[in-house]
Amino acid sequence: MQGLLDFLPPGAVKSIVVFSGDAEFKTKTPEGVIEIGQLTEYVRQQTAVVMSPNRLQLCVGRLETARLALSGATDVEHIQSLARRHRNGAD
Repeated sequence: MQGLLDFLPPGAVKSIVVFSGDAEFKTKTPEGVIEIGQLTEYVRQQTAVVMSPNRLQLCVGRLETARLALSGATDVEHIQSLARRHRNGAD
């Protein structure tokens, strides 16, 4: 995302991972990982103003044009990509 939104200042894009469903960590939950029920509170805590409303609309436009189609096939491709990445990282 930082590459698509390269006009934003460093630190304006924050990375988090949001889990839904019944995923469980066997260790302490890593920094930047939350459950879906925590997402609203996380967003509310982000109070620093990092861009104007016009710049926000530019961000939304860039992300909309770059995103993949919302479909079952896209979901399957995403899961397969994650499996490949994590399988290769375990080697």
